[in-house]
Amino acid sequence: MPPPSSNLPATEFGRPPMSRALWLMVICGCLISMLSFGTRSSFGLFVAPISGPEGHGFGREAFAFALAIQNLAWGIGQPFAGGLSDRFGPWRVLAGGGLLFASGLALMTQSTSPGGFALSGGILIGLGLSGAGHNTVLVAFGQLMPDDRRVWAIGLATAASSLGQFALVPLGQAFIESYGWSSALLILATTMAATPLLALALRGEHVARAQAQSNATAGSAREAIHQAARHPSFWLLTAGFFVCGFQLAFIVVHLPPYLADMGISGRTASWAIATIGIFNIAGTYLCGMFGGNVPLRFLLSGIYFGRAVCTTLFLLLPLSNFSVLAFGAGMGLLWLSTVPPTAQLVSCMFGTRYMSMLFGLVFLSHQVGGFAGVMLAAYLQSVTGSYTVVWWLSVALALFAALIHLPIRERRWANSAPHRPITV
Repeated sequence: MPPPSSNLPATEFGRPPMSRALWLMVICGCLISMLSFGTRSSFGLFVAPISGPEGHGFGREAFAFALAIQNLAWGIGQPFAGGLSDRFGPWRVLAGGGLLFASGLALMTQSTSPGGFALSGGILIGLGLSGAGHNTVLVAFGQLMPDDRRVWAIGLATAASSLGQFALVPLGQAFIESYGWSSALLILATTMAATPLLALALRGEHVARAQAQSNATAGSAREAIHQAARHPSFWLLTAGFFVCGFQLAFIVVHLPPYLADMGISGRTASWAIATIGIFNIAGTYLCGMFGGNVPLRFLLSGIYFGRAVCTTLFLLLPLSNFSVLAFGAGMGLLWLSTVPPTAQLVSCMFGTRYMSMLFGLVFLSHQVGGFAGVMLAAYLQSVTGSYTVVWWLSVALALFAALIHLPIRERRWANSAPHRPITV
């Protein structure tokens, strides 16, 4: 008598096997996440060579202003990119965003004035990130993947983003050392130009599937925004994400020049950012594991408190190559681990129908924080000659964020249907 399993179709843990089209979609989406997130994470390496006398020579403040504008453009463009993705399909948004990103990278080599550099490295790349960034890939997987594969695909795309940071940042430093900063940017632009081809794999009937799974608390987008504006916990969550953006943008952009000022090599700085990326894979996984057993407000509070402790130790202990990499590992565990619980809280409060738009508004706060972190650090460094004040401000903001998450109420909007949490 044949074993019972022989009567079943070929499955993986009881699930139907994925088609080639779905596998191609996952692979290409993860590659886009790797390219966009990894390239964006390498910008701090270009601060010294571009702003110095061997580059465009307009100083760190002009470079920081362009990257601050980039964060702001990314945040403002994200809700619009989400709307276009819902209407026309994520693959078109990814393709257009990739072309904008590649164009901005190429034009950075020719932008010799601060204004031109703000346009290329700031606005063009920021809008490109809103279309071809990892957020769009995550939304696309959430819309296109079947129910039994959705969480797995979203988690894989998140890990791919971190893997891109780990792989491309040292590679970017190697390009700078071997070919110069201008050629390095053109190489990165060429890789981003492959995004439209990769995006073709993410075509599908996403709108019908997403709407069929809708469990919104509001009947229209305008009503959803009105509900969020009246929800105190939404504002606390938004304020906390501002702090997250401040810290991440400050570290990515200003950690390499800070270490250079302290006599640490650019190669060590690149490996520190890469270490953040590789440890973020573990941090995101642990966050997802604890998220099912710990209240999300406590989890977020603990993450921000951990950032405060990690930064304090980095500032107080003697600076060395080892301490820099240890800081990268510690911050990596806490890096993007704020995203899954923040997204889950938005879903918990308002359902999934307008989650992309509402999370886009929260993400806008994140990017405003990034703008503030990059610009304030550049200004205070030029005034005081060091980054010390900004580092300690980052610690204070982390403690502030740890406190304001505690009163958040993890419940649905009044008189709404039961929800199904989203897990990343």
